[in-house]
Amino acid sequence: MSASTGRVGVGVIGAGVISSQYLDNLTTFPDLEVRFIADIDLERAEAQAKKYGVAGHGSVEQLLQDDGIEIVVNLTIPKAHVEVALQVLAAGKHVWTEKPFALDRESGITLLDAAHSAGLRVATAPDTFLGAGLQSSRRYLESGAIGTPLTALTLLQSPGPESWHPNPDFLFQEGAGPLFDIGPYYLTTLVQFFGPVKRVTAVAGKAKPTRTIGSGPRAGEQFDVTVPTHVSALFEFESGQTAQSVFSFDSKVRRTQFEVSGVDGTLVVPDPNTFDGDLIVWGDGDESTTVPSVGSTSTRGTGVVELAQSIRAGRPERASGELAFHVLDIMVSTIESAEKGAPVDIASSVVVAPPLPESWDPRDATLAK
Repeated sequence: MSASTGRVGVGVIGAGVISSQYLDNLTTFPDLEVRFIADIDLERAEAQAKKYGVAGHGSVEQLLQDDGIEIVVNLTIPKAHVEVALQVLAAGKHVWTEKPFALDRESGITLLDAAHSAGLRVATAPDTFLGAGLQSSRRYLESGAIGTPLTALTLLQSPGPESWHPNPDFLFQEGAGPLFDIGPYYLTTLVQFFGPVKRVTAVAGKAKPTRTIGSGPRAGEQFDVTVPTHVSALFEFESGQTAQSVFSFDSKVRRTQFEVSGVDGTLVVPDPNTFDGDLIVWGDGDESTTVPSVGSTSTRGTGVVELAQSIRAGRPERASGELAFHVLDIMVSTIESAEKGAPVDIASSVVVAPPLPESWDPRDATLAK
């Protein structure tokens, strides 16, 4: 059972590259106590523990035996996310898992059901929407400054990561591609702004059946592309609003764009794959106005703090499993629509939590030590 007061003990499973981005923050947030780092590679777990001054390191089994750990941060590879999360829940601990929540609806439902049955939480990245840029954007939209928001346009275009990533294979296979790899940032933000999606119409394709690694020790090696590398979608929301989105690894033009148009103006939102960035507002005339963002600029791990504080307060966390499952359902439905050549209704829904207070900062100590 979780403690009712005090700092929240945290364990990390997965000591790979992304763990450093998390541990840079998790070990400095005063409401958290990082107690253990686990990895299948015990030497890697030990190295990260020493680097960040974490007392415990070793196997997953050892981590799960630590009664002082309440939240486990699951940084394993995507295809292992659900298996590891279920193991954590079975040990009586809450989970924060990296995206994607799951690779299919069935395993996502299994994970949600397991958490509900155990009275535990399974929160999920991305948590970029908790940062200053996107929180300020949401508050600005809800203030009515551009009138009633009607539509959104989001663009993610690039040639793909194979030119710079030394092991890019997994980014072009199940659970990845531009939709599953980067799409959660955009879709989570759209749901924060407009609420749940009710229908999607999409087309998808891939430019090449194989790609070539451009850097690192495997440079020149070819690999198969098994998922769409270009997805165009029209999303219809329960609110009646709409969004058009492109997710592409097939463009030689690198572009990220996120616009929300309302009755009286257009808001250009910061990159949803970041935690900060100012707002650009277009109204009448030929010039835009910059609106500074307000709020937290801490990065990965921000959602873990918000989860910990929510557990202590007995309220729902904002980056919830229900939100992540709805985003997963949207992505799976998008691929189904492209395959069928017809619109697909989204069966799931979600209640969107209110914005964070402007003053909220994960670096503040709010829990008694």
